[in-house]
Amino acid sequence: MSEEYDARRIENKWQQYWEEHGSFAASDDRSKKKYYVLIEFPYPSGEGLHVGHPRSYTALDVVARKRRMEGYNVLFPIGWDAFGLPAENFAIKTGRHPREVTQQNIRRFRSQLKRLGFSFDWSREIDTTDPAYYKWTQWIFLKLWKKGLAYKSEMPINWCTSCNVGLANEEVVGGVCERCGGEVVRKVKSQWMLKITDYAERLLQDLETVDFLDQITMQQTNWIGRSTGAEVDFPVYSSGGKKHCMKIFTTRPDTLFGVTYMVLSPEHPLVAELLPACENAGEVRKYVERAANKSDFERTEVVKEVSGVEFRGITALNPATHQEVPVWIADYVLISYGTGAIMAVPGHDERDWRFASRYGLPIVEVISGGDVTREAFVDIDRGTLVNSGPLDGLPPDKAIGRMVEIVEAGGYGRASVQYRLRDWVFSRQRYWGEPIPMVKCPSCGWVPLPESQLPLVLPEVERYKTTDTGESPLVLIDDWVAVDCPQCKGPARRETDTMPQWAGSSWYFLRYTDPHNDAELASQKNLKYWMPVDWYNGGMEHTTLHLLYSRFWHKFLYDIGVVPSAEPYKKRTSHGLILGENGEKMSKSRGNVVNPDEMVDKYGADAFRLYEMFMGAFDQPIPWNTRGLNGMNRFIHRIWDVAEKVSPTAEESRELTTLVHQSIKKVTGDIESMKFNTAIAQLMTLSHALNRRDEVRREDMELFLLLCNPFAPHVCEELWERLGHDTPCAGEAWPQWDEKKVRVDTVTVVIQVNGKLRSRFDAPRDMPKEELEKNAREDAKVEQYISGKTIRKVIVVPNKLVNIVAS
Repeated sequence: MSEEYDARRIENKWQQYWEEHGSFAASDDRSKKKYYVLIEFPYPSGEGLHVGHPRSYTALDVVARKRRMEGYNVLFPIGWDAFGLPAENFAIKTGRHPREVTQQNIRRFRSQLKRLGFSFDWSREIDTTDPAYYKWTQWIFLKLWKKGLAYKSEMPINWCTSCNVGLANEEVVGGVCERCGGEVVRKVKSQWMLKITDYAERLLQDLETVDFLDQITMQQTNWIGRSTGAEVDFPVYSSGGKKHCMKIFTTRPDTLFGVTYMVLSPEHPLVAELLPACENAGEVRKYVERAANKSDFERTEVVKEVSGVEFRGITALNPATHQEVPVWIADYVLISYGTGAIMAVPGHDERDWRFASRYGLPIVEVISGGDVTREAFVDIDRGTLVNSGPLDGLPPDKAIGRMVEIVEAGGYGRASVQYRLRDWVFSRQRYWGEPIPMVKCPSCGWVPLPESQLPLVLPEVERYKTTDTGESPLVLIDDWVAVDCPQCKGPARRETDTMPQWAGSSWYFLRYTDPHNDAELASQKNLKYWMPVDWYNGGMEHTTLHLLYSRFWHKFLYDIGVVPSAEPYKKRTSHGLILGENGEKMSKSRGNVVNPDEMVDKYGADAFRLYEMFMGAFDQPIPWNTRGLNGMNRFIHRIWDVAEKVSPTAEESRELTTLVHQSIKKVTGDIESMKFNTAIAQLMTLSHALNRRDEVRREDMELFLLLCNPFAPHVCEELWERLGHDTPCAGEAWPQWDEKKVRVDTVTVVIQVNGKLRSRFDAPRDMPKEELEKNAREDAKVEQYISGKTIRKVIVVPNKLVNIVAS
């Protein structure tokens, strides 16, 4: 085997072999122990893969290959999250149908992924834009509707002025559209909503039942945002004597005696009720209009200057002090949090303090410990209550409970739990998405499409752009929109909004278990066998979006008996981004995208895979460095060279056997803990040790190839075959280490004199202290440092060192 290693020829050979033999197809044989490995399926963009995408895929491919060698029936599927704005925007520019563009992109992605040797089960490939797939997305929506978890509501939403589309709160990042970076404003639209808030407590509590990274659990917990406190009713009076009720939620009812004014968000329904009696109604209306042009991010920035307008002629009554306080409207209060109204306690809230200081409103201290005339005292978990009637002298933790008792006894409040989580805005005013299978009838209201009429397929359109009024282009197709009501058979109109991209990705992992089933989402037998997912890896940017949505849908499907488990994923991990060589996030606009095809052309897929796993800690972001592939290329050539040294006359080396078993133990553990870089470092150490020998035992080479196979499968399969095997390396059993052989029989003991290194010697492991001391005293190099001196003390650390203190 004295030929040169030819990466392209060998990799093509084995990729063709895997495809022809269906080497990685999962079996639905339920007698086998299963393991379900999942990646976040990619959006097939026009740019194709860049080198950052395969990091997660390679890592989970390593896991999947190892699990197969451990005897598991592994499901490691692939598919396409293919609806989305980029394809639609491209269609708007070029006139090409998004479906045509999407399929073209999928073909490119598929080719790129296959070149990298991933062990996906391609027989289960899915595409969210396939009507056979989104039939079941629509079916789930209808089930949500029938259970009262989908509803239509007029509400202010986040509106991207660039995409001309509504956005969920989670899709607004830093005050701009997550997808295009465009300005986001508030706009009142009629939207489909999903009641994810009904599942808030379970989404939170069930995090204790899964194995998620701590950071992921924290992000989910913070996004759900559970708060305990009290809901308090403040009577509101106008000059005409009419009484209204303003409900607020507070986590600190102990500060109720410090309330000096009330604030409504500009979108609060009470604003419209109060305007007729308001002495400055015009001023208030103008303020509401200005607030509508701001995003939530702009309105709640801590550094921004607070603003507001008082409702003149209207007051609220503080039920604790029985004093009248003014009512204001201010955009720093959001309708999407709590009740959309707040009781302002300027003595102990920074924003309230700045607002009160600007408008000359009273500031009352109710918790001792600071000087509220100078700044808000916000360290309110310490100190004691003051100026608070029956609460005076109590510490805050006791005052909170006491005040809840008081408001409940007084009939103007109650203990309450609130969540930061809001219902999911599920409408998008665009073409390229799943049609919502609902019909609006003048007589019957909203009527669901019969399940027998699913899928409701997207019609052909002449234009893809949102209308000038912000509606989906579907609204212009009269012959599709006009339909008979399924209930009364009278004239009705289809819903023209489409679903968000998150819809198809909220259940795709279920479809993989039975992707060709026309009769149901997936068979109960397959779902019971494969679910839940055993190991799911994805980006940290999706832990408050997709992860939350998919857990919600799964819990709903569990409640209606469709799936067998309450949680979809047993384990969720995440990876750090691969940045451009300039240290910035890879993007076409920054000009720092690296194409994996170019890397594979030059270095081969195995070298690329190894570098993706070796370049740094898997959970940390790291810049790409093409020069790093040179080292991986040398490593593969070393493996190739070592194989040429395999000889039947090679003798066993105790030292090498120890290193082999140490390597088995370390690589096994490192894969499980996602320390892929240190696993490869250990394999490099072993390859050097093998290469230093004139001859290599076949047994040692085989164990080395089995350990390397998940990382560099092509070269390992080739060498495995050349060693005379008829069956693939990937089908062999994962190596097991012998703990006795892992343990080194001899150790090197350091000798110090007065703390300075003077010599060292080899000794049997666990040599008694007395013998270690004797060897150290008799060492020829040490003798010159202790001769003629008095030995005051000898410190012996077994298996490590002897320190002689002499003077």
